[in-house]
Amino acid sequence: MGGDVAMNRQAQPVADAQFARIANDGCCQHEFARALQNDHSHSAARNLADAVHLFCQIYGRHPGMVELALANTPAGPVRDWMMNAADAFERERLFLVRLTSAVGPLPSTPGAHETESVLQAQRRAVETLARSEREGCSLGAATALVGDWPVVRAVLDSAAQRAGIEVPASVLPGETDCAQVINAAIQTPAAQRALTFGTEQLLIQHRGLFDLLEARAVARDKADGIV
Repeated sequence: MGGDVAMNRQAQPVADAQFARIANDGCCQHEFARALQNDHSHSAARNLADAVHLFCQIYGRHPGMVELALANTPAGPVRDWMMNAADAFERERLFLVRLTSAVGPLPSTPGAHETESVLQAQRRAVETLARSEREGCSLGAATALVGDWPVVRAVLDSAAQRAGIEVPASVLPGETDCAQVINAAIQTPAAQRALTFGTEQLLIQHRGLFDLLEARAVARDKADGIV
């Protein structure tokens, strides 16, 4: 009994640290991610369309990241959470695919070949995290995706409002559900390190994607002689 209590006391800080990583290192800290949510410039439509298309390249395919992680997750609390998250994210994926069609073609941008190379590398990185056999790694990536997605979703919602299509409610797991599964699953220092690694790597991919989107926006403006 005493050992169980000690483990539970250690587990909650693991979840708290997870949320802190997402808050400190996620998309919410990226200036261009924030700018896209309230972009009223002459370039807003194409910047938002660009974001939709590039995120669709990463998350619009089936099976998605959470489904890939689910395939390698044994029965238990983590699998139950993954099933719920996969169902919820499938709705996000369908919205993303529909939105990609609604916003029109990918904006013409200098350096398109380099963009495709970056996207291929990011897709491989996300899929590798999902398929990781290290205990805690795929859970870290999946909970980071769920925790970071509201910022991405805010960008998608802005694009949807411009395109005049319905914005469905998100049903992704909340912080309480994420904390519960982390507390139940992460019981060893090795698992905690793997959780941290999976989280950090997923957030790096998201920040990198917004870096790419910002660079592409600047490139288009330069080509137009705006900057």
